[in-house]
Amino acid sequence: MRLPDPMLDGAVSLERTVHQRRTIRSFEGKALTLEQFSQLLWAAQGITETGGFKRAAPSAGALYPMDIYGAVGRDCIEKLDPGLYHYEPADHSISLVQEGDVRRGIAAASLGQMWMAHAPVTVVITAEYNRIMGKYGQRGIRYAMIEAGHIGQNIFLQSEAMGLAAGIVGAFEDQKIIQVMGIKQTHEPLLIMPVGSKR
Repeated sequence: MRLPDPMLDGAVSLERTVHQRRTIRSFEGKALTLEQFSQLLWAAQGITETGGFKRAAPSAGALYPMDIYGAVGRDCIEKLDPGLYHYEPADHSISLVQEGDVRRGIAAASLGQMWMAHAPVTVVITAEYNRIMGKYGQRGIRYAMIEAGHIGQNIFLQSEAMGLAAGIVGAFEDQKIIQVMGIKQTHEPLLIMPVGSKR
């Protein structure tokens, strides 16, 4: 499914988003628009050069070992059925990985942090290390983790710029997250970020 084109200019300054950004663990039940979901995914890993492949977050050697997934609940994103979606940067689209709402399963696998399941979308940032280790060896693992941090901050700041809120979670059981999401074993989860409207 092709997503709406991202906005390249917003109404809130970068300085204000940095000043106001906070980690949030309580969300309203209000649905996000498809445009907001599109913008979040673009800020995470969207292509930012015309006719090229460079993305919104820096990557060692421009190898991009990261994958972005969005777990969406029922009536949580306008015009989108509940399910787990994979972001495809090449054409700014999403593909359905699994039907149904897996947010509670992700929260349960995150040491029972059930507050996460109340956010309309749960963004999961994963790394496929073999994409970067071919060039950098074991050091590539560190570079992928650094890249996950860049992506997480982009999601925080983009959320703030749109009047939304984001949380961030690193406490989870990797294999349980992979099983709940039904993704490749090689896609190792590094960060989980619930996103929704502020209370």
